[in-house]
Amino acid sequence: MISPATKLELIKISHSIIWLFFNVVIFYMLYAVLVNKIDKWLWICYGLIIAEAIILVIFKLFCPLTVLARKYSSSEKANFDIYLPEWLAKHNKTVYTSIVGVITIILIYRLLK
Repeated sequence: MISPATKLELIKISHSIIWLFFNVVIFYMLYAVLVNKIDKWLWICYGLIIAEAIILVIFKLFCPLTVLARKYSSSEKANFDIYLPEWLAKHNKTVYTSIVGVITIILIYRLLK
């Protein structure tokens, strides 16, 4: 039997790996629009970001892993479910939505140019 603490640890590790994956996705997108490399990978990345956004909307702007982690912790900290500094966990959606917004503005500029 896996203890609740171990389950929370596994969720934190999984959540952190997924967060890292989406960082690679977003920073590839930024690279692609900055160097005008509008290719299939950029559109695949947009698809991943849109899928993530749909999932967040379905879960009322919470990551499903956060919802699952709540079963194993009563912590009020923003980073109880992920290995990030608390300030980043707290402002994660704002930071990355802003970056994707800038990427989209640059992409629109590139496509219209």
